[in-house]
Amino acid sequence: MSAAMDTESTYSGYSHYSGHSKKAHRQGRDRHKSPRSKDGSRSEKSVTIQTPPAEPLLGNDASRAEEGQDDNWGETTTAITGTSEHSISQEDIARISKDLEDSVGLDCKRYLGLTVAAVLGLLVFLTPIAFILLPQILWRDDLEPCGTVCEGLFISVAFKLLILLIGTWALFFRQPKADLPRVFVFRALLLVLIFLFVFSYWLFYGVRILDSKDTNYQGIVQYAVSLVDALLFIHYLAIVLLELRQLQPMFTVKVVRSTDGESRYYSLGHLSIQRAALVVLENYYRDFTVYNPALLTASKSRAAKHMAGLKVYNVDGNNASGQSRAMIAAAARRRDSSHNELYYEEADHERRVKKRRARLVVAVEEAFTHIKRLQAEEQQKAPGEMMDPREAAQAIFPSMARALQKYLRTTRQQQYHSMESILQHLSFCITNNMTPKAFLERYLNPGPTLQYDRDRWFSKQWTLVSEEAVTSGLQDGVVFVLKCLDFSLVVNVKKIPFIKLSEEFIDPKSHKFVLRLQSETSV
Repeated sequence: MSAAMDTESTYSGYSHYSGHSKKAHRQGRDRHKSPRSKDGSRSEKSVTIQTPPAEPLLGNDASRAEEGQDDNWGETTTAITGTSEHSISQEDIARISKDLEDSVGLDCKRYLGLTVAAVLGLLVFLTPIAFILLPQILWRDDLEPCGTVCEGLFISVAFKLLILLIGTWALFFRQPKADLPRVFVFRALLLVLIFLFVFSYWLFYGVRILDSKDTNYQGIVQYAVSLVDALLFIHYLAIVLLELRQLQPMFTVKVVRSTDGESRYYSLGHLSIQRAALVVLENYYRDFTVYNPALLTASKSRAAKHMAGLKVYNVDGNNASGQSRAMIAAAARRRDSSHNELYYEEADHERRVKKRRARLVVAVEEAFTHIKRLQAEEQQKAPGEMMDPREAAQAIFPSMARALQKYLRTTRQQQYHSMESILQHLSFCITNNMTPKAFLERYLNPGPTLQYDRDRWFSKQWTLVSEEAVTSGLQDGVVFVLKCLDFSLVVNVKKIPFIKLSEEFIDPKSHKFVLRLQSETSV
């Protein structure tokens, strides 16, 4: 209970915004106002709407005041709280309502497709059984005796249907991973093929068997067996088209994130553009580092600061073109020296990161030395109060909290780590007897997107933009874009070139060498 009280007291001021000065708050507010022009128009027409993170460890705007803080900021600042304001235009409301309507339409389309596939599958499995049972029900007395041959065919039909049922369940009845904008062409073709095939069998059965009341029961059973065999071959065709065809790599795609330029390369087979986009998104959440917009604000604020420092005075009533030329000339002169400022800013940032990283490593190592795992025979003899992993994490967390807070602020990762997530990770490391280095790996190195909480990075809807039809296959030179609310992924497709290998034989006996001696050598 004491450890929990210490933890709560340590983070009592970090509920929504971390501690920062009022001066830094005014500076951050001025930065937001700087991109506006004189006529009051906004520089960006779109407004990003995000759900607020639940119980963040640090405030999102704390990084704006980072440059003006020293290492002793925690003792000299005043903690303030506030509420965030969002302006939403009529266009944003219309876009949100359109997204809701599109999501409802996608759900209806998905359930409609599942319903059609389920009804068709049920018809396929009941058709052979109906072919065998209908003569027994309608004109059983007129049927010719079949004997052992029909019994063997019954067993064959039963096992083939069982194999077909298992194969259909493994291939088609899967949890859908995404809602694609268009239907899967090969799957739709297979459904149409199966429907036409079963319909033709029923048509022939009704004309040649039901109408004439055929008495050759063995022939009727063999007719049902041929239907099951044909369905098995269609299932093999489905495996080839849906699974095997795309396994051989034929294209190389380059995926570039539009905001920071991070890129990856992937190899894909024969896929449609929409299915290639789905593969790209699956690999994106696994391979790309989490998108951090706080890292992109430094260059924007630097450019705004340079432009804000330029002032033109109209003394003798010159026209606006003269002022613009003077503004451009002054900006060019300042641009010549801006690389020095960038160099020293990056050097100072790296120094501050290394310093706070060293403090964090030392604090975590010292905190881990205060806990010890008790063996089974020591639990009865151990004096004092024993704790479970959660209580142990709460006990040692306050000693490392300030160092971790400063490091996350410096590296601008505070919006991705809440106090609850850090405590859960710490208790997980304690439970599995992990080292301090293993605990710090998540915070020292920005990990993939899947490593973080879904509510902080997951985009519910992506938009596929392509000049080609999304159901068409990949081709050399095709470019498509995947857009979400904050950024976009630009995908460029290149075909793997044809490689021609030739063979050259070398006789092992030809590996003979001669030692060449010279007067200058030491041999």
